[in-house]
Amino acid sequence: MGTSGYFFPITVEALYSDHHSWLKGWLHRRLGNAEQAADLAHDTFIRLLSSDRVPPAIEEPRAFLTTVAQRLVSNHWRREKLEKAYLEALAAAPAATAWSPEARAIVLETLFELDRLLDGLPAIVRRAFLLSQLDGYTHGQVAEALGISIATVKRHIVKALQRCYFADLSFTG
Repeated sequence: MGTSGYFFPITVEALYSDHHSWLKGWLHRRLGNAEQAADLAHDTFIRLLSSDRVPPAIEEPRAFLTTVAQRLVSNHWRREKLEKAYLEALAAAPAATAWSPEARAIVLETLFELDRLLDGLPAIVRRAFLLSQLDGYTHGQVAEALGISIATVKRHIVKALQRCYFADLSFTG
């Protein structure tokens, strides 16, 4: 670990060997599950290996790793919440609309991807988009539900659609 004001060159390998066990313990305390903690500790280092934004020198490696891991924990909790809501909706659906396990997995993965794409947008933009696209609300119904103008609803939906479209382009090229 660095001393205040002094930076030491660091590699992901050095971070891993020096702090992996500590990070796994920190995550275990946060999650209460050793397997999830191990997975997210692994994912933290995978994220660092695949990132071009790892600083060449880090003053506080544990604080840096905690920040990266906390983002992954937040994503993990959001995914769990989304999956729980999806499974509850499936359980409430009539038996005639039952889907195959493969179809369920595809829909759930699509929901995760949509959630990831919309992450970072203001809540009202996401809500307008979801009311329109998933709940089938008209622009007028969205405007009424959110207490905003139809023109604002249209701007919000366009913003969310652009986020999805341009994110899709970045994966294909």
